[in-house]
Amino acid sequence: MEGDRRRGWVPLHEGLAVPRALGGLWAVRHGQSEANAWFADPATERLPMRGTDATVALTELGQWQAQRLGEWLAGLVSAMRPTLVVCSPYLRTRLTWAVMAEVAAARHRGLHPIRTLVDERLRDREMGVFELHPYQAMRRRAPEEGARRQRVGNWVYRPPGGESLADVAVRVRNFVDELDAVAAGEQVLLVTHDAVVMSLRYVLDGLGAPVPDSLEPVPTASVSQWRRDGPRLALRVWGAVDHLGDKPG
Repeated sequence: MEGDRRRGWVPLHEGLAVPRALGGLWAVRHGQSEANAWFADPATERLPMRGTDATVALTELGQWQAQRLGEWLAGLVSAMRPTLVVCSPYLRTRLTWAVMAEVAAARHRGLHPIRTLVDERLRDREMGVFELHPYQAMRRRAPEEGARRQRVGNWVYRPPGGESLADVAVRVRNFVDELDAVAAGEQVLLVTHDAVVMSLRYVLDGLGAPVPDSLEPVPTASVSQWRRDGPRLALRVWGAVDHLGDKPG
């Protein structure tokens, strides 16, 4: 490090933030899905789940979480309320938003319908041959891939036929750049997945930002927020779940 300083090279711990025209950005991870429950169950953690990732639905808990998100949305002050929603095409995110919108409209009679779009760039990380495989199931099926993932790190690990988190960040950056061009000054809500929320943090931290490979996944039904700070969007809320309150008994 001392030699690096003598040569005039000192690594930045923060990125150089890119100016943004958006008024603000919210990112919500979908409610608990059937895959989330499957992956967390010790009885199934070594077995792949049937079906496709795009068609995984919400659990009963996930539907309750979406209702609480709707109450959170209804309670936002008008200046913070989104005027545009962009949703992942996957079923669990579209169901989350559908419940959110219905509950918010019922709780806030003056709430006008919010413009809603679906963009495929907000889909979850594609896992290729390991689609719907819990980590233990992946290691059981292909120990050499589990070892490679551990060796190179999850941020750059690309499963056969799938994406690395770095790949997800590339499409998320493209999405944010286009969103910035068409929604200047607007408050925008994204309903999406953990990999996309993590990529948003990386992209909005700016040029040269360290990769967020040490972050824990944001919880299901969590809320993250970037607010305008001069010409940039600055992170103000990360993975908040206080709006959920106590889980149903």
